[in-house]
Amino acid sequence: MSFITRATPYFVRRNSRGSLPVYTDVRNGGTKYLVTIRNVQGQLNSLANDIKQSLFSHNSTEANRLKVQVIAQRHLVITGGRWKNDVISWLASKGF
Repeated sequence: MSFITRATPYFVRRNSRGSLPVYTDVRNGGTKYLVTIRNVQGQLNSLANDIKQSLFSHNSTEANRLKVQVIAQRHLVITGGRWKNDVISWLASKGF
């Protein structure tokens, strides 16, 4: 059995179907769109900072709207836009 060492202080485990645990939630009659990353292990604040800094280029309109919040020390909620596919692509590019 081989283990891959990661340079990140967090780990996003795939769910039982092999997908990344990234989910959407639409609230307030479709005016508020939330993207949730569930069951993150390790330092969530580090993941939140990495997403804020590298999901979108600096000073872009997306980066200015992006808000990341840690919930219950296991989940991350991203607000400000419809970015589920961007988050999944970003996580996959990081090797998760």
